[in-house]
Amino acid sequence: MRFRHADAVWAAYPELSAGALYAAGVGAPADTRERAAAYTARAVARLERATEGEFPEVLAWRRTFTRMGVKPTQYRSASESLLRRLRKEGELPRIHPLVDLCNAISVAYAVPVAVLDVDRVTGPLLEVRPARGDETYTPFGGGVEHPAPGEVTYADSAGRAHARRWTHRQSGHSAVGAHTGRVLVVAEAMHDGGADVVAEVLKTVEEEVATHWGATTGTALLGPATPEFTFDT
Repeated sequence: MRFRHADAVWAAYPELSAGALYAAGVGAPADTRERAAAYTARAVARLERATEGEFPEVLAWRRTFTRMGVKPTQYRSASESLLRRLRKEGELPRIHPLVDLCNAISVAYAVPVAVLDVDRVTGPLLEVRPARGDETYTPFGGGVEHPAPGEVTYADSAGRAHARRWTHRQSGHSAVGAHTGRVLVVAEAMHDGGADVVAEVLKTVEEEVATHWGATTGTALLGPATPEFTFDT
């Protein structure tokens, strides 16, 4: 399978930094609570000094949403939503050992980290691109939505959208669950220095996946010159 950001995305958002990780063999039970707590603690310490709305990583995504035609205080990036919940409730939701770990890494670095069940994505291509408007998106609560034309989404070869408003919300269709054995993890940043942060996030996820699952992984940093990540499925 191939994962890429469309040329139109790189052209419209040249400040984007992105990277992806593919991992197979993550279906076995694992206890990631201690490691997730350590990453969450880093975010809590930072939130004690400033609210998430003051973080440059968050502000950069707010500017991106505005340019995409989305009201950023109504639809927040996933990392901002997690940080906001952590600040208000003191903890993150528990969903799945890998998702919980990636959510904790997301708040530690304040950038969106998406985790998709590869077996629920139709190949050969998953592309981050402006929506045409005919793609189908499955909310976590069920039903069907269609991303607005021009809205950046993750679209597969079957025309299924696996995200709304880029990094705002993932699809329930490709959500990781007990059935998941293979995943694609994507980190994206828009702030100055984002490339270094994305590289660190991927390295961190790779190390944690190896520690907890001994899983086979492959990673790639993406950019206009190397926009595509190919991995075996």
